[in-house]
Amino acid sequence: MTSPTKSQWRTAILASRREVDAATRSAEDDALATAAAELGAELGPGATVCAYVPVGREPGSVALLDALAGAVERVLLPVARDPGPLWWAPYLGADSLVPAPFGLKEPEPPFLPSSAVADAALLLIPALAVDRRGVRLGRGAGFYDRTLALARGARLVAVVRDSEFVEALPEDPHDVRMHAVLTPRGGLHPVE
Repeated sequence: MTSPTKSQWRTAILASRREVDAATRSAEDDALATAAAELGAELGPGATVCAYVPVGREPGSVALLDALAGAVERVLLPVARDPGPLWWAPYLGADSLVPAPFGLKEPEPPFLPSSAVADAALLLIPALAVDRRGVRLGRGAGFYDRTLALARGARLVAVVRDSEFVEALPEDPHDVRMHAVLTPRGGLHPVE
């Protein structure tokens, strides 16, 4: 039997996410915010963390960003501009987020260069799925794969729903493996 392709995985996961009801999403988002606050507290108040603003049915919330901001010195959010690595901007609260390309919400300028990710001790990274080896399935644009090589020494943690932490995903040579996975019910999972 042939293993599913990345495209097939993406289609199945996005369909599954559309089926998650609002109460479940809210409970998951609360659990992720609590876990993010704990991760931030472990790093200490002087740390920089890179996170993201969820889009559509992605796990996470602005409450997660607020929890991080209360625990660390600086939370940076991605700024997606084609075709290069992500730029970054400080998170200054939900009211500072504006509509951006690709249906995202981002902080307003000024933006920091891609190299700002090197200051981070932790990156919380959106994903559609992650496998037990740390292989991350993103949406396919490659923004994170082009950016993560700049995150020298940072802990790379993908954020997914519990059902999206899977046994095996297809892997390409350019894929950057995660160090851990954060899920709502299971918390922080190290990967092999």
